[in-house]
Amino acid sequence: MRFSLFVHMERVSSDQDQKELYDQFVELAKMADEGGMYAVWTGEHHGMDFTISPNPFLNLIDLARQTKNVRLGTGTVIAPFWHPIRLAGEAAMTDMIVDGRLDLGIARGAYSYEYERMMPGMDAWEAGLRMRELVPAIKGLWKGDYAQEGQFHSFPATTSSPKPVQKDGPPIWIAARDPNSHEFAVSNGCHVQVTPLWQGEAEIIKLMDTFNAACEKFPDMPRPNIMLLNHTYIASDAADAQQAAEEINRFYCYFGAWFKNERPVSQGLIETLSDEDIAAHPFYTPEAMLRDNVIATADDAIARIKGYEDMGYDEYSLWIDSGMSFERKKASLQRFIQDVMPAFA
Repeated sequence: MRFSLFVHMERVSSDQDQKELYDQFVELAKMADEGGMYAVWTGEHHGMDFTISPNPFLNLIDLARQTKNVRLGTGTVIAPFWHPIRLAGEAAMTDMIVDGRLDLGIARGAYSYEYERMMPGMDAWEAGLRMRELVPAIKGLWKGDYAQEGQFHSFPATTSSPKPVQKDGPPIWIAARDPNSHEFAVSNGCHVQVTPLWQGEAEIIKLMDTFNAACEKFPDMPRPNIMLLNHTYIASDAADAQQAAEEINRFYCYFGAWFKNERPVSQGLIETLSDEDIAAHPFYTPEAMLRDNVIATADDAIARIKGYEDMGYDEYSLWIDSGMSFERKKASLQRFIQDVMPAFA
């Protein structure tokens, strides 16, 4: 199993300086690179300080100049916000600048808050349809002289300018949950990225079963890779793990508030959740975080991640966004690199 880092600029308070947050983002990415991780992933979001990344290609190009070995992945670009010709060209240009280290993760998006502002009137179903139209177009444009008469985008024969450095273009990853998404990815020669969120071990098993079923349905397609994205904190002891569970529980409560899109937002920050709001959440609790995420000392983390390796996961991505202080994120990542990764060498 290989390991990667999933990271954003994460602003939870107006007291935090955005440039300082970016410098911290870069430092974490450099730690991943120097520590032997396989990749660094960062996504696309708009108008949300919760995850600042209006164009991940900019971030990845900067990281390419400050790292040596890690793959650099979009985790993920939001398909409906892109015209296929623009995405094909910008991804190809990025691949050229980063010397062929780009992986292109694509998703339909998750936040209605963003849909309302970027594509008013669009719902998640339409966003999924747009993603399904986008992916074959990207591949066609990289090959060249590709024309499309689509539901959302139509254009005469066009070639991506420039062409990617990597043969056939950067690997494409699809963020998938339901069987249709897995089948779409496998049938289109794409890798799969899954995120169990708060549903834990049972969903990790279910997602792998869904992936395997999709691979069996398309036996003529090469089996793609599957990546498990999971909140992870490597603790120094049980008390440290408990503190991390409380912090990540708060993160999930904010994630849920952004997802529901019911609270006021000002200056990119959602209305503060009180301690009572956090405690009253119907299913997010620190106990659930300990159960459903890898929040553990190194030995316990190794045992759990080896279980995911045995299931067939090819890549484990440490999701470090958590609302924690930078110092706590760094300490956890350092313990992961020093104490967990060697067990999988």
